[in-house]
Amino acid sequence: MKKYLFFLLLCTGEYTFAQQIAPLTVEKIMRDPKWMGTSPTNFRWTADSKTLYFNWNPENKAKEELYKVTTSSPKPIKAADKEDEKLLSLNYVYNQNRSLGLVEKSGDIYLLQTKSNKETRLTNTLERESNPIFLVNGNVVYQQGDNLFEIDLKSAETTQLTNFVKGKKAGKAKSQPATEQDQWLKAEQTTLFDIIKKRNSETKGSNRSVRGRFGTPPTDTKSLKELYTEDQFLNEVVISPDGRYVTYKLTTPAQNNHNTIIPNYVTASGYTEDIPGRTKVGENENVSHGFIYDRERDSVYAFQPSTIPGIKDLPDYLKDYPKALDTLKKKNADRPVNLFGPLWNENGTSGIVIATSQDNKDRWVLKLEASTGKFSLIDRQRDEAWIGGPGISGFYQGNTGWVDNNHIYYQSEATGYSHLYVANVSTGEKKQLTSGKWEVQSVQLSKDKKTFYFKANKEHPGITNFFKISVSGGQPIQITMMKGLNEIILSPDEKYVSINYSYMNKPGELYIQPNQVGAKATKVTESTSAEFKSYPWREPDLVSFKNRYGADVYARVYKSEKPHPNHPAVVFVHGAGYLQNVHFGWSTYFREFMFNNLLADNGYTVIDIDYTGSSGYGRDHRTGIYRHMGGKDLTDQADGVKFLVEKYGVNPKHVGLYGGSYGGFITLMAMFNEADVFTSGAALRSVTDWAHYNHGYTSNILNEPFNDPIAYKRSSPIYFADKLKGNLLMAHGMVDVNVHFQDIVRLTQRFIELGKDNWELAAYPVEDHGFVEPSSWTDEYKRIFKLYERTLKK
Repeated sequence: MKKYLFFLLLCTGEYTFAQQIAPLTVEKIMRDPKWMGTSPTNFRWTADSKTLYFNWNPENKAKEELYKVTTSSPKPIKAADKEDEKLLSLNYVYNQNRSLGLVEKSGDIYLLQTKSNKETRLTNTLERESNPIFLVNGNVVYQQGDNLFEIDLKSAETTQLTNFVKGKKAGKAKSQPATEQDQWLKAEQTTLFDIIKKRNSETKGSNRSVRGRFGTPPTDTKSLKELYTEDQFLNEVVISPDGRYVTYKLTTPAQNNHNTIIPNYVTASGYTEDIPGRTKVGENENVSHGFIYDRERDSVYAFQPSTIPGIKDLPDYLKDYPKALDTLKKKNADRPVNLFGPLWNENGTSGIVIATSQDNKDRWVLKLEASTGKFSLIDRQRDEAWIGGPGISGFYQGNTGWVDNNHIYYQSEATGYSHLYVANVSTGEKKQLTSGKWEVQSVQLSKDKKTFYFKANKEHPGITNFFKISVSGGQPIQITMMKGLNEIILSPDEKYVSINYSYMNKPGELYIQPNQVGAKATKVTESTSAEFKSYPWREPDLVSFKNRYGADVYARVYKSEKPHPNHPAVVFVHGAGYLQNVHFGWSTYFREFMFNNLLADNGYTVIDIDYTGSSGYGRDHRTGIYRHMGGKDLTDQADGVKFLVEKYGVNPKHVGLYGGSYGGFITLMAMFNEADVFTSGAALRSVTDWAHYNHGYTSNILNEPFNDPIAYKRSSPIYFADKLKGNLLMAHGMVDVNVHFQDIVRLTQRFIELGKDNWELAAYPVEDHGFVEPSSWTDEYKRIFKLYERTLKK
């Protein structure tokens, strides 16, 4: 019996081991990702900096749960319940000596006495109160609905400061002149009836009596000025810390736009239902205007964008359209701008506004002259491609703030890489604090305002770490040291950092480290499953090569230990365009990472390229696709194949590629315009015509279809469909609200009309842009694998 049990256990163990080392399959890697284990997320410190909360699912339950770890004992434990989160660090706004703090919780305002940690509720209403601040005089201002209210903390009196009124100001109604018929009837009534005479007489006497009794309103009662919003939306209501100026925006919604409709075929009702979609690039934009209400003068006036230096400058691309350029020069109009701010200094003496031109070519850091609405220049960044880069944006104020009452900080790509600057708003003097061929990716000013903490890829484009530097400048000091990607959250007391650390073949895990140079990071979580660990996931070669223009391009290469006799290769093209996937950390494209391992197991060499347009490499790499998507970003893929041929022995006659979204777009362009390089391609959720994509993304890179049709025609695959030679698989979700299914349908019709027969389309009725169902992922990637097996191993 014992021998039998031993034999049974031995066989079971062998069976389990055989399961663990079983080869990768599409079905296995495309399951619900929980099979891999679930990394911790959503890290947040308590106010006392002693405890860190996070979401985690180490037990592979249906949903993740709340966990916590302390700085004194870095062993994660399950939090008792959500009540633990009452201790979380909140985004308090403090007075100048930090003795008092303000915060909004559940739509009410609370006052914190920092020394005693005593909290007092200031409002308790059904309406939401928000955006509390301290005025210089110590009073509190908050917003309720559209209006601002002030609380005198000494007297507890609440005063309304603004009176925004929806609609238009009613003018004095003009009485219509009486017709001859009306006059005759009125005279007749008075003549015929004594009662009419009596009432007319009483009305006149009553009016005189009222005026005599009440007279004019008392002089000590001052009604609030009515600020009419008319038919516009009111937003960004901000008061200066001295209480004098209230700035706000009025926005007119875009008119005559066409929202797209996405049909949903698989519905609970059994009927086709429509999903409302976005507009397309080139549609009209909302129009906003900024205003200032000077409470001291009781007057309202507008911001003056016409005072911004260079407001009339036209973009260089218009030289390709002489007639349009001539017309605009004669018009000599101010370019439309987006204004963000003002950001006020503590004493309320200066306000900073960030302005971006709607043609995406300019970003200004401006000082607001609040008494007039005029601007003076602190910094201007001009880019004939488009403004962007880490900490810089045309859609928000970016990493900008006050160091003290005279100095601000901001980021700029003036040197070709996004770096940190400090400027004196009084003298205009600017100082660059960081420099080099690397990027500052995020910035945080210390509580004592003496130090900047920042994340940067200083060591290598694919390695991020945490640094600090004095606000006066000097050498950056590196705090974290782990080779990979380090996502940092600083504790409120700035004594610790939480680190979400990952490596190329290791998903993210939580570490905690003292905020000190040379301190050791302690690992807190272990998340990956035994099944995931049982496979020896490759650590890809992180390489670089020169493209045909002489620029460095970085890539990951997945080598095959047993290449197929044909020495085939596959190029994976990441999505989003402006995204970095070639780094030493765990990829957000984790399914593709696993699929690339599967391909390498089956004899393919795989390369994943941070092509021109990807993030992490500075301005020139970022904007290298301006006015020609499918230009340098495409030739980088072909140059990557040449690199594989020279360095990895790949057969140039057996190369395929695949990618989703922007990667799908590049795949289409490759199959059309680099047909001699790529035998087969799988284009997933692909943009086929950039004139049908959204405005915010596309107008940056290609301007607008009606003012730069050249850029759209040379950048859109649908115009090159006649050049298809190889084998093309297209896959698209039918309820994709990002890249609409219409995109792939239009290209399909082109293929039909062109008589092409070397393509196929796989449609996924229930999937949006990012697939959700494992069955859809599995079907899609089985088709991709089958395509390569059939066409690249002949």
